[in-house]
Amino acid sequence: MLEHGGRLNQVARQYGIAVADFMDLSTGINPNGWPVPQDLPSDLWSRLPQDDDGLIAVARDYYQCDSLLAVAGSQAAIQMLPLLRSHSKVGVLSPAYAEHEHAWTKAGHEIVTVDADCISDQLSQFDVLILINPNNPTGQCFSPQQLLDWHQQLARTGGWLIVDEAFIDTDATQSLSQHCPRYGLIVLRSVGKFFGLAGLRTGFVFAENRILTALSEQLGPWPIASVSRYVTQLALADKAWQTDAKVQLKQQSQRLATLLTCSGLTPSGSSSLFQWIKSRDAESLHQQLAQQGIFTRLFLQPQSLRFGLPKSEQDWQRLNIVLQGLSVS
Repeated sequence: MLEHGGRLNQVARQYGIAVADFMDLSTGINPNGWPVPQDLPSDLWSRLPQDDDGLIAVARDYYQCDSLLAVAGSQAAIQMLPLLRSHSKVGVLSPAYAEHEHAWTKAGHEIVTVDADCISDQLSQFDVLILINPNNPTGQCFSPQQLLDWHQQLARTGGWLIVDEAFIDTDATQSLSQHCPRYGLIVLRSVGKFFGLAGLRTGFVFAENRILTALSEQLGPWPIASVSRYVTQLALADKAWQTDAKVQLKQQSQRLATLLTCSGLTPSGSSSLFQWIKSRDAESLHQQLAQQGIFTRLFLQPQSLRFGLPKSEQDWQRLNIVLQGLSVS
């Protein structure tokens, strides 16, 4: 099992601090997500999920693509996609979300980690290229044209380009979902980060029909609970909330960058939902923060920290005080 952010119960036990007293900045999830209604229909808990409940129509409008499959979070697709190819040579961006490399390795494929600056030079050796855009944790972005050029080169020899767009919603014009379906192009989206609804475990895959059909067969019936489908449909349809959230998240991310810089922790990369800091002191800083009840995401390769956004003004002030007291070399 790989280690991820959000492990508050474990961290609370480790540092002897109550879960309720921790500020969780470890996940990159919108801390002020879409407001789920309190009065959900009671029959959501008793009926089986239905594919014709309206979710797909709303998703097609939001993502500007008709060729999609709803899955139990993009993680479900990440685990299943390696099973749809015979042995392949797979280029995986590094550093990046480690579940991609883990899933393809587990399925027996040959993995080659690649630096972003070397992709064009190495692309011809890959059967599959996997990218996260914006990248997690570095925040690096790839332009749609660059991605489509790489896809075209891979597709000529039967290859795939897989793009994980978990953090792209605040700048969705850069998404490749609107370019699907194309042979060998697979795009992953999720409602976990931007909408702050990670607990729903709802995501979408955009690809040509043969891939979506094969994925659906692997996942089986009812992969998403009725209540998750219902809430996801409402959130994707709420244009006013989405517009406001995009503005607020960009402002908050800039505020976090300024706060960190003033504390001697200048970010090395970012997205609208997190700031990333490379530092040889990352492990020490992570521990200092955790001892004060602030949980960040620690990476060891390279040594770095990812900070998500505080939820409230009180949290912002608390973070500022703790940052000022850090021992930074």
